[in-house]
Amino acid sequence: MATEVAVETQSNYIGGRWVPAASGQTFENRNPADRDDLVGLFPKSGKADVDAAVAAAKKAFPGWKNTPAPRRAEVLYAAGEILKRDKEKLARLMTREMGKVLAETRGDVQEAIDMAFLAAGEGRRLFGFTTPSELPNKWAMCVRQPVGVCAFVTPWNFPMAIPAWKSMAALIAGNTIVIKPATDTPASVVALARVFEEAGLPAGVFNVVMGSGGEVGNPLVEHPDVKVVSYTGSTEVGRQISKSCAPTFKRLHLEMGGKNAILVMDDADVDLAVDGSVWGAFGTTGQRCTASSRLLVHRKVYDAFLEKLVGRVKALRVGNGLDEKVDMGPCVSEKQRETVAKYVEIGKAEGAKLLTGGEKLTSGTLGKGWFHAPTVFADANAKMRVACEEIFGPVTTVVPIGSLEEGIQVANSVAYGLSGSIYTQDVNKAFKAMNEFETGIFYVNSSTIGAEVHLPFGGIKETGNGHREAGIAGLDVFTEWKSIYVDFSGKLQKAQIDTH
Repeated sequence: MATEVAVETQSNYIGGRWVPAASGQTFENRNPADRDDLVGLFPKSGKADVDAAVAAAKKAFPGWKNTPAPRRAEVLYAAGEILKRDKEKLARLMTREMGKVLAETRGDVQEAIDMAFLAAGEGRRLFGFTTPSELPNKWAMCVRQPVGVCAFVTPWNFPMAIPAWKSMAALIAGNTIVIKPATDTPASVVALARVFEEAGLPAGVFNVVMGSGGEVGNPLVEHPDVKVVSYTGSTEVGRQISKSCAPTFKRLHLEMGGKNAILVMDDADVDLAVDGSVWGAFGTTGQRCTASSRLLVHRKVYDAFLEKLVGRVKALRVGNGLDEKVDMGPCVSEKQRETVAKYVEIGKAEGAKLLTGGEKLTSGTLGKGWFHAPTVFADANAKMRVACEEIFGPVTTVVPIGSLEEGIQVANSVAYGLSGSIYTQDVNKAFKAMNEFETGIFYVNSSTIGAEVHLPFGGIKETGNGHREAGIAGLDVFTEWKSIYVDFSGKLQKAQIDTH
């Protein structure tokens, strides 16, 4: 498919200015569906660029903090309107650099729009609360205050939605930002920076530094002037970031891996369960932390489910996401496709039954990209690596189960705890699973993907460290509570001192 936009050399965005990396070097960003399509050249930055961006954010913080929250909200409302105006252009750019189909990249931009308006609405709330004092003539209350400079390290699978989740919440609270986008998808964050610039965000409040994790990510999260780190990515890298932040007690938000289960009971609507399983497993080419990578299916409907599932998966159209007829795009990179291929071989060696897929797709125009066939393993057990390790690609594994209790036990047997789902017509089974799944997100008669921005997003166990994104809960990591007491009694009153 022909390139749609002229190749451009992009710059970092620091202190309201577009500037090249101090090194003068750049790296390429290519379309994973067509390696001949060069999306752009982006700055190969390092510690000097990080230091300049953090200094700009630190300088801008007092002014932005003291800007009334309703005024901050006006900037976010303006950003939301610009995102709406440019939605199609941004979606097409995202498909070129990330690979997922246009219907999904439009949704990615829509999440950014929704988050802009949700966060802007908090500009006239940002609720604290008042409470009665235990003493007369005294007020007791608390307020939210911003924390300071925030460092964001964001992933490639939702290259605008996730930066927006983090940024909108941090900005409405009065913080300033330095963001390092994934090297596979920098163009979408550059586009977001241009949206903020047009919306009137003051210089230095939002800064973008592009480059590798080692050269940019490490000095950013370790910088002494950074007060909050928010990271979305693998559990392995999250663990290292946690160690880096510990010595200076930075506030840290981690959103990491997942190995999410759909539990299909014997009373389920099998066609509906298959719909949800195909969408959950192969939407975004399976490159979601919430992907339905485990299908736990009751033995009574197992054969019927597999027959319908395999038929649907074989019918999926794989290709360039810019083609509106395509159902699934490529893996984001050669490295990611190799990871998928490695796990396919692991699944075979473990004895899982390969029902469809399992190969790289290299014929015709597909040979120009990093395509892998949608893959289904069946007859697996819960201890197989393909059934308990995150693959992050178009692979799902079907495990037969005999009861609700067994299904819940298998679902909870992995290290992660992000999303889960049950298909059943029995309200008692639904509520039991809802209560006992060890996940931060749960669905009934729906897939494991599809979170909405006004509810908290995040997980437990090795998926997260207790914080959430989106919704009102998304403000928590970016604000400090300050308790305030106003004594107008005209005398010294001693709280919690027994005077009787």
